Amino acid sequence: TRQVTIPAGAEYVSDPISLSVPALTTLAVSMHVLKHPPQQSGHVGSRATSYLAAGARLSDLDLPGAKPTDHWYNLTSIDVSGGRGAIAILGDSITDGNGVAPNTNQRWPDFLMERLQAHTRTRGLSVLNLGIGGNRLLNDGLGPNATARFDRDVLARNNVRYLIVFEGVNDLGTLTREAPVSSAEHDLHVARMIATYRQMIARARERGLTVIGATISPYGSSEYYHPTAENEIDRQKVNAWIRTPGHFDAVIDFDKLLHDPARPDRLLVQYDKGDGIHPSIAGYRAMARFVPLSLFMGK
Repeated sequence: TRQVTIPAGAEYVSDPISLSVPALTTLAVSMHVLKHPPQQSGHVGSRATSYLAAGARLSDLDLPGAKPTDHWYNLTSIDVSGGRGAIAILGDSITDGNGVAPNTNQRWPDFLMERLQAHTRTRGLSVLNLGIGGNRLLNDGLGPNATARFDRDVLARNNVRYLIVFEGVNDLGTLTREAPVSSAEHDLHVARMIATYRQMIARARERGLTVIGATISPYGSSEYYHPTAENEIDRQKVNAWIRTPGHFDAVIDFDKLLHDPARPDRLLVQYDKGDGIHPSIAGYRAMARFVPLSLFMGK
């Protein structure tokens, strides 16, 4: 198909392309938009550069004079045939790569992909980074909440076999960012978060996915959320549920890796980007190293 008009809010799949692509290759996709829509769909935290140029230049191998912008527009994903399947990582800005310089591919899922490629038994797997900055389990932020986007971003993706759920810190932080709430509201909030995890687990298992939970990392020194002792209790309750055998199929305990033993509500200094909530590049590397590759050798 040479031309298509996509209805608002819809997704279209292009014609398939026969193209051999080596692992870890950076792809460039060109589009010619006849008319800019009033509302542009895009990925604010892409950590990769797009280039905008006037005219129909789909066949051009270079775009001299193009305007660079560190966002993605219109394109949601690229489906790749073959291989052993995909690991979908549903997350927020920590997975999206907050603090990573554009075009350096230093998000923790990028480092995980490098590890997978280095091992013969996991080399055929791909990684889908489904992180959105500010994302929450329960409420919308910069994008739709994780529950609302679960079908589109996880279940509808091609050949997903494993799911890692690493969401929740923004739910905990926003609860009291503007004003304190009662103990009953804290309890209800935790219960709603856990109910959402249960839904994701049940729906993913219906599709035959292995569902892996990741504990919520500490954010006790975040000046954005300024959490209190009650917020930390909430985090510990949610993490205790995630760790409990029988809930998720497996657990990646990022909290155990990243927290300061002397102050468990805070990130280790060497793993802290500097804002008390997002890991540093060293932290992202450590997270990728911490993930047991054996989790992905069973299918």
